[in-house]
Amino acid sequence: MLLSKSFKQATCNLRLINLSDGVSGQQKADTVMIYSRQTTSHMHKLPNGVTFFERGWLSSNNVLIQHEEEALLVDTGYWTHAHQTASLVTSVLQNQPLTSIVNTHLHSDHCGGNSYLQHLFPAISTFIPPGHASFVEDWNAEVLTYTPTGQHCPKFTKSGLLSNDDCLLSGDASWRVYSAPGHDPHSIILFNELEGILISADALWENGFGVVFPEIDGIQAFDEVEATLQIIEQLNPKLVLPGHGSSFTDICGALKRARTRLAQFKASPEKHSLYAAKVLLKFKLLELQKIKYLDYVAWANSANYLHLLHTNYEKAIEFDAWILDMCKSLEKSGACLFVDQYIVNIN
Repeated sequence: MLLSKSFKQATCNLRLINLSDGVSGQQKADTVMIYSRQTTSHMHKLPNGVTFFERGWLSSNNVLIQHEEEALLVDTGYWTHAHQTASLVTSVLQNQPLTSIVNTHLHSDHCGGNSYLQHLFPAISTFIPPGHASFVEDWNAEVLTYTPTGQHCPKFTKSGLLSNDDCLLSGDASWRVYSAPGHDPHSIILFNELEGILISADALWENGFGVVFPEIDGIQAFDEVEATLQIIEQLNPKLVLPGHGSSFTDICGALKRARTRLAQFKASPEKHSLYAAKVLLKFKLLELQKIKYLDYVAWANSANYLHLLHTNYEKAIEFDAWILDMCKSLEKSGACLFVDQYIVNIN
């Protein structure tokens, strides 16, 4: 993989499939959909050399870009799925090594597999956005958000940085880097202009976008979400490979839905707070699957972001009672179930 500031206009050969890889197991592995050019689909085709792994919601989706002896993986999923991520990648690469990792941002569900892949492929290079680079070097789990979210990410190293207007060159394919703050202030998205394919990370999903984490810290960032949506609109992609959920081609519809949600959050920030709290709680349930409720509450008490959300929006109610209210709401929506002294993940 080469990094270039100059955008190389060249023919790009990538690809899109529909291979159901029902990898399931105890900790619990994702059921994965793998897309490459071989799939017959109504969707815009991926060019030769690109494979899209659609994961569940604990691990982010991954995009594998190959050319001859080069192979780069965009995002690596959550740490509990690291072995599965490696299996998925090697099933496509066969005997070819993975040469590069590219992280769109450093949330645990997008870079949790970095460490294991670096161990598996010792010569691999890892490229990250510049914002938190020094905290990766010194490994500050607090600033990197792993401690305040109550999540885990094994320590990894970086090889280089990805800045706005850089290009990732893989053979004749060029993917331009765009800064995409909002969900995360240092996030990037990647756009293949020739093919009209956007790797949108958590800036845009088919139905919405990721939690706006700076807002939890009291930093206004809803306008940055809109600015990033405007960039995506101007790029006018034909196909979006999001950080979570299925790939999609109805970009106008997705942007409309995202802006509707954003307007709701702007009008009522407490709605975003509620959404963020439920996402953090559900994420941990996806990881643990089943846990004694008292242990779950103990974990919640260790997650500072939950305390910030409670203090800023729900301090009239005691913290543990608020967590119970959130869990009861999740149960009502079918996202979890109380069974005796346990809370159990559903779906």
